[in-house]
Amino acid sequence: MKKLLFLFLFFPLVTTAQESEVGNWWSFIGNKKLSSKFDWHHELQHRNYNFIGDLEQLLLRTGIGYNLSDQNNNILVGYGFIRSEPYLEGSNEKARIDEHRIYQQFIHKQAFSRFALQHRIRFEQRFIESDFRMRFRYALAASIPLNAGGSPSRFNLSTYNEIFLNTSDNAFDRNRIYAGIGYTLSAHLRSEVGIMNQSTSSTSRNQFVISTFWSF
Repeated sequence: MKKLLFLFLFFPLVTTAQESEVGNWWSFIGNKKLSSKFDWHHELQHRNYNFIGDLEQLLLRTGIGYNLSDQNNNILVGYGFIRSEPYLEGSNEKARIDEHRIYQQFIHKQAFSRFALQHRIRFEQRFIESDFRMRFRYALAASIPLNAGGSPSRFNLSTYNEIFLNTSDNAFDRNRIYAGIGYTLSAHLRSEVGIMNQSTSSTSRNQFVISTFWSF
């Protein structure tokens, strides 16, 4: 397991040196329990064209969630700010595009034997410069502990697939598929490393993802 984690951590350095098309995402995702019903979600994502330093997108997102009946069903309303820096075609120069986003989501959690499943449905209203767009997203995620028998495990295997659908004529926006290994540091803190492929109708790109999850 330690060798596998070492490979995950140093893979992006190798791919950057070889000028591959693999980018890197750094993510912090926090959740603060405000009461038995309400929680505060907040996250920061720094997405790079390379391992670090060549910004592709900066995402700040927050929201207030409400548990409908128990911890397995949650609705949330939130806001996001996204700054994108795409390269201009045929140039080393970048554009700067700011987006303000309002979103609503529903999360349903299930447990089957050792598997933990999560369904997430999200509806976004996107204000991109002078343009307005709307988009649906559905993500199915699964997690399984990497332990032998009934012994506790700090390691887990995590995977998800998320599809994005526009409300415009070109319905398909993109799809993301991910697999990674997580490590639980404490009851409130967890880290995860993995590989994600993001594809659109015309492009496909791999991303190395390093995430930290904090609940308090």
